[in-house]
Amino acid sequence: MTGPLDDPAAGFGVYGLDAAPPRAELATHAVANQPPLFAGRNAFTTDPAFREAALREAGGAREWAEPALTALGAEVGSAAVLEAGALANRHPPELATFDRTGMRLDEVRVHPSYHALMALATAHRIHDIAWARDAEGKSGGHVLHAGLLALFTQAEPGVMCPISMTYASAPLIRRTPALAEAWLPKLVGGRYDPRLLPVSEKAGITIGMAMTEKQGGSDVRANETRAAPDGAGGEGAPYRLTGHKWFCSAPMSDAFFTLAHAPGGLSCFFVPRVTPDGARNAIHLMRLKDKLGNRSNASAEIEYHGAWALLVGEEGRGVATIIEMVHGTRLDTIFGSLGIMRAALARAHHHVSHRRAFQKTLVDQPLMRAVIADLQIAYEAAVVLAFRIARAVEGADPGERAFARLAVALGKYLLNKSCAPFVAECLECLGGSGYVEESGMPLLYREAPLNAIWEGSGNVIALDVLRTLARSPEALDAVRAELALARGADPRLDAAVAALERDLGGGRLCEASARHVAERLALALQGALLVRHAPAAVADAFCATRLAGGPTLTYGALPGGIDAGAIVARMTEVR
Repeated sequence: MTGPLDDPAAGFGVYGLDAAPPRAELATHAVANQPPLFAGRNAFTTDPAFREAALREAGGAREWAEPALTALGAEVGSAAVLEAGALANRHPPELATFDRTGMRLDEVRVHPSYHALMALATAHRIHDIAWARDAEGKSGGHVLHAGLLALFTQAEPGVMCPISMTYASAPLIRRTPALAEAWLPKLVGGRYDPRLLPVSEKAGITIGMAMTEKQGGSDVRANETRAAPDGAGGEGAPYRLTGHKWFCSAPMSDAFFTLAHAPGGLSCFFVPRVTPDGARNAIHLMRLKDKLGNRSNASAEIEYHGAWALLVGEEGRGVATIIEMVHGTRLDTIFGSLGIMRAALARAHHHVSHRRAFQKTLVDQPLMRAVIADLQIAYEAAVVLAFRIARAVEGADPGERAFARLAVALGKYLLNKSCAPFVAECLECLGGSGYVEESGMPLLYREAPLNAIWEGSGNVIALDVLRTLARSPEALDAVRAELALARGADPRLDAAVAALERDLGGGRLCEASARHVAERLALALQGALLVRHAPAAVADAFCATRLAGGPTLTYGALPGGIDAGAIVARMTEVR
């Protein structure tokens, strides 16, 4: 038996490019009960929890921060920017290793939508606003940076990787005289410029990072890349690097901070893609990673073949030097997860607010309302903790700096670890519609585990918490002071803090308990912030479900007495 597809004359067959069924044979029907397009919304003004926390923690910069956040919120909620994000992921980067004559290029080519998104992000100054405010002696810049990053993540998370690394690189560039004069003016105040040129000819720069190697991963002291002095050596002097890096995110950046073994031990280096004499540096891009999450931003495996580099800091102090940049990117992993959570929750709430089943709108079904309310509780707790941490990061007094030392790790641990199951529940709210790419949910689901891996996986961060508790008692004292501000506000919170203190003071800290300790400390901080700043319904529900008797294993399993209606109503407030 043969058919049209068996006949070469039929071309692509009845449903091919040059044939279609007669119109009279097409069945037509009206499609009802479909949510409207998820676009045309301001991601900032339609999120009261985010708006309140951002403006509260911005402090004296509130009047200046609100217009900036409102402007970006409108952009990232627009149909045009959401479509650009989809296109950037539909058309992934391509590696051009050689030119037509066989000469090495080692370039990454990306879709125009990626360039448009990068230009938009830098136009809103996500990469440099914190340092511009610092230079002017003004506060609130890091809170604003973090808020802007979370908003942009809702439209497309991939481009925030080079933006985050560029932001976090500024302290290292600023502290190195050999770099500050040429590179810092191109970072602070620079605009997006993807051209491969000497830094003096660039309108702006992006900075990447390459630390891990095949044999070591997070154990960077196992690195084997070598650095030989290209002259006398010493801080700010040139070296030549030979070795490899297993993960180099955004390999199209203008320069990278990296680690290599110099004669004096593991050291930090600055490796530009173009050397001072205008030549392409000997950085070979071996292949691009076939990643789980976003496809818009490239990640590569690279090799150094005598690559020219400058020593940053002292020889043998590589980890201590580069950790300052890592601390900045860890803050951004918190806000990256926050943006992913909000993007997923907003889509879930949009769907259940417009879809009907069994004679009711889904959000009016008691069990669905409980699920959405429980997700909103988790999101509000994430928001208050994230923005409190952002304020501490730029704090000038010793107490704030001590708080940040511990709280960044706590926030990264809890928010990054809880992001994936949160997004999975949001996806389920859409049913089968959430399982297809057009909904935007599959990208968020694939991206959700990223921040729990980047800049320290769960175990690494939990162990960092233990080390901080052991080595920096002032950090724990600062967290205790924050918890004390909420003392007496809710007996369940008081009981959770008292139990935590008994364990901390009872010598029960060991590596095997690191995750348990980190989670409980982070939950206690969230509770203390919610009882002070969130609506009563939200704070009460958090204490009931996260502190009293421990959290349940699934979203929506709320105990009696929770005002789910009041919590869900928070999501529909527009300012």
